[in-house]
Amino acid sequence: MPTPVRCPWLDLSKPLYVRYHDEEWGVPVHDDRAMFEHLSLECAQAGLSWYTVLSRRESYRRAFCGFEPETIAAFGPADVERLLGDSGIIRNRAKIEAVIGNARAWLELQAREGSFAAFLWGFVDGSPRVAERRHLADYPVTTETSDALARELKRRGFRFVGSTSCYAHMQATGMVNDHVLDCFRREEIISGYGAYGA
Repeated sequence: MPTPVRCPWLDLSKPLYVRYHDEEWGVPVHDDRAMFEHLSLECAQAGLSWYTVLSRRESYRRAFCGFEPETIAAFGPADVERLLGDSGIIRNRAKIEAVIGNARAWLELQAREGSFAAFLWGFVDGSPRVAERRHLADYPVTTETSDALARELKRRGFRFVGSTSCYAHMQATGMVNDHVLDCFRREEIISGYGAYGA
């Protein structure tokens, strides 16, 4: 059986990375907590490779109480120091404090909007945008939509949410289907979640 074609950004030598691409990347996410987890991990990635964060995801889930915003929002200085001593995560004070601050901003946003996930999906009118990428060079780092999302999240008190992180978040959570045209996952995701236009 021939090896399936996958996206050109993927390092096929890393089984965890391949599994992430094949099972998660680009699948639409509509759960509020899961969306917060994705955004938090994208914040942690800033300046690093996604694989660096992905390989620590389980440690992050443990350290940040399953990414439950209500719990994280109550973290204080002692929790920050505890997290700075946790070798399983990236021990960057600014990024750790950003997750805590973002949990508080998340609670405020959810109280106003009703759903964090629905708020984010509103930036793509509620449906995944389907791209037509062929090569690695075709991938943008940011888009007008990710620019707008980053501006709005910052206005609402979120930190470490630049346009690049927001676009990566959109790709990861299926707000954009950015699998290249010949990647086997592109059509699987489209067929699994109905027909939707670019």
